[in-house]
Parts: sequence; structure tokens; C-alpha cells
Amino acid sequence: MITTDKTAKEIFHEVMQNPQRVPFGFGKKAVLVNVDPQKSYTRTDLYKTAYETDPRQLEYVNELAKRFRALGWPVVWTHVSFLDSAEDAGVWGTRTDTPDSLQNIKYGSDRAAFDERVDIDTAKDVIYTKRMPSAFFETPLQSLLVWHQVDTVIITGGSTSGCIRATAVESLSRGYRTIVPEECVADKHESYHYANLTDLHLKYADVMKVNDVLNWLDETAAPKD
Repeated sequence: MITTDKTAKEIFHEVMQNPQRVPFGFGKKAVLVNVDPQKSYTRTDLYKTAYETDPRQLEYVNELAKRFRALGWPVVWTHVSFLDSAEDAGVWGTRTDTPDSLQNIKYGSDRAAFDERVDIDTAKDVIYTKRMPSAFFETPLQSLLVWHQVDTVIITGGSTSGCIRATAVESLSRGYRTIVPEECVADKHESYHYANLTDLHLKYADVMKVNDVLNWLDETAAPKD
């Protein structure tokens, strides 16, 4: 095992500045999967379970969603919520039982509600309730991707070390090119955030600047000669 005194953030930036692997790259058609941009995780002014990494995160997410809709590509939003009994949280909900606990994000509660800053088009976008880390687990996401014949999954939201990582690993496992725009994901602590971005980039996904993703979408939408 390699040891170091460098921070996770320093290691991440070193890896990004010195690419040593071939990127998966973009395919022909993508889906945008926005993982859990709900108040319990985004409203740092209301809930101690919330976090913020890039203050423009939701602005970037909204811009991505706008570009996807213009292309006629699918936009998916997920959020976590559970029954009053919390039985659908399974063993994941057994570690703590406080007002801030995961299994106490109840259906219809403020904690389960999407952040007011996200721009959801209820006539076009797809909304899934999920109960476990991956956006694929026991949701219709896979069927949606097959229907739309996408080959690329672009993931935003949080947390980087939890639901983003789980979704990215499962995306790759299902055969999709997987993209994580750096400014569009967040976590509670920079150590977890950057350590997982590094690991994702080296193994499971292409971590890249959101502007690079936006540029690809613009190129895809541009008229061909």
C-alpha cells in the first residue's frame, strides 16, 4: 500500500492533471441522472444532514437539464423517502433513529422534497423514489435507458461517496459509459468527496469539468454539414 501525507484533494488534482488512463468517453446518446437534490441534502440552512461543495452546483445541474431537454434526451430526478414504519429502509435504517436519520425522511415531508432551486419539468422529466444508494436499485431506470437507447450516463447530485459512487459503479457494471461532472456532485467533507472522485475517475467513470460536458452537448446539438 502506498502511503502519503498529501490530502485527498491534493491527490485528486494530481490525478486530474496527469491523466494515465484512457477515458471511457462519450457515446452517441446520454441520460442525465440527478441523484437526490432534495432538501435534506441540499438545504444547509435547514438540515444538518445537508452539504454543499460548489455553490453553483444546482445552477449547473439546471443548465445540463435544459440542454438535455433541447436534445430530446431523458432527464431523471431521484429522491429518497420512506414509509412511516421505515420498513422499506431495511437494515440500512437500523443504525440510528433520530429526527435526522435516513429512515426518517418520510413520504411527503419537507426533507423528502426537491430543493426549490432545481428546475424540474414535470411534463417531460422522470422522477423516481429510491430507497437504497444506487439510482438503479429497484427503480425503472434500466428500462428507461433501454427504451431511449442511451449508451452514456451522466450523474449529478450527492453524496459523492454514497449515492453518486453507488450509481456510477452500477452504471458501469451495466455497460454504460459513465460521466461525473466535478462541479455537479457534493459531499459532507472534502476528504470523502475528493477521495471518491479520484477512485471513480481511476476505475469507474470519467470525472470531468461540467463545461466539457456542456460543450459536448452543444456539439451534439449543432447542425451537421
